Amino acid sequence: MRRSHKLALVLAVPALAGLLAACPQRVTIAKIKQDPGRYHDKEVVLRGQVTQSFGALDQGIYEIDDGTGRLWVLVEDGGVPRKGAEVETLGRVVPGISFQGRDYGTSLREKKHRLR
Repeated sequence: MRRSHKLALVLAVPALAGLLAACPQRVTIAKIKQDPGRYHDKEVVLRGQVTQSFGALDQGIYEIDDGTGRLWVLVEDGGVPRKGAEVETLGRVVPGISFQGRDYGTSLREKKHRLR
């Protein structure tokens, strides 16, 4: 192997490892609910169907069901998906959130979502 190829390989491996470490983990709601402390303030990805949805003026909350359980997702900017929508959401797990005076327990503070 030529020296330039070896150098490229030596530089590429740590860069790839860094990129993979930065990717949020896709988990199930059941795993989050079984051990919420493990996921506290960690960025995760969830996929599922919206079962309830409340919002106005680009803020709101919705409940997602991924087949293993249900979890509330707080949206602070960007709108709330409608009931029945298939969604993939990225956010941080938080021990409890309040929205319009109601507490929702362990939830996800959403960074972004996309409809599937």
